[in-house]
Amino acid sequence: MILGDAALETANLFGKEPRRPLSSGVISASELDALEVLALLIKHVLGEPRVPGEHCFYSVPAVPVDQPDKDVVYHRGVLGRIVQECGYTPHAANEAMAIIFAETAPEGFSGISLSWGAGQVNVALAVNTVEGLSFSIARSGDWIDGGAAKAVGSTAARMCAIKEAGVDLLKPVGREQEALAFYYRAAIEHALDQIAVRFHQIRGQFLLPRPIPMVVSGGTSLAGGFMDLFSQVFESKRKRFPVEISGIRQAKEPLNAVAHGLLVQAMQEHEED
Repeated sequence: MILGDAALETANLFGKEPRRPLSSGVISASELDALEVLALLIKHVLGEPRVPGEHCFYSVPAVPVDQPDKDVVYHRGVLGRIVQECGYTPHAANEAMAIIFAETAPEGFSGISLSWGAGQVNVALAVNTVEGLSFSIARSGDWIDGGAAKAVGSTAARMCAIKEAGVDLLKPVGREQEALAFYYRAAIEHALDQIAVRFHQIRGQFLLPRPIPMVVSGGTSLAGGFMDLFSQVFESKRKRFPVEISGIRQAKEPLNAVAHGLLVQAMQEHEED
């Protein structure tokens, strides 16, 4: 069995797609080895608890609005069971809300967060730590890679490798990079449209007292020119956007923001433990 970056490199060598334990941000139902691989990874990261039953916060995605047949019950439960088997007390927490806790302290923990992972974009809207809206969208890194690959007759693994090797989404070079740029723009447009639709649904129950920031995080947001492209797309929709945004910024550490936010939550809830 080959794991990690080596698996992606090997898949590209033979023009194949690598097997993954997660699909669209949750445990893959078609991969029989998914649970074994996840357990191995989690146990390696956690190690032994310092005290019996030490608290461990782990992030889970929200329910995807564009894949209503999927839920996160099994995903949440399996991860909790693995964490518990490692000797910890598991606490599941919303991924996008963790970014709110990590990045919006100056605004009183108020804002809209978008966590651009591989399988999903997780979205949360909060005011003064109170969650008003959370959902996920199954159009993120994997969707971009797969769509771009089909458009140019390539593989998602190759498109992912091209993306990670370095691409400027505002100045793509060649067909493959251009396809990636088109799909990135489509994913951003879809995410912003979904935020607008979902906010309209709760507008009467959740009033915003002031403009709030929008914080972008996650590995998919690390592509060159992503923030400029995101801002361009948002500005084209600002007049019709139902939430007044005070500014758009990227998380200080896009790959670690969720972990930082979970630590803040853990400290607040179990400071004396």
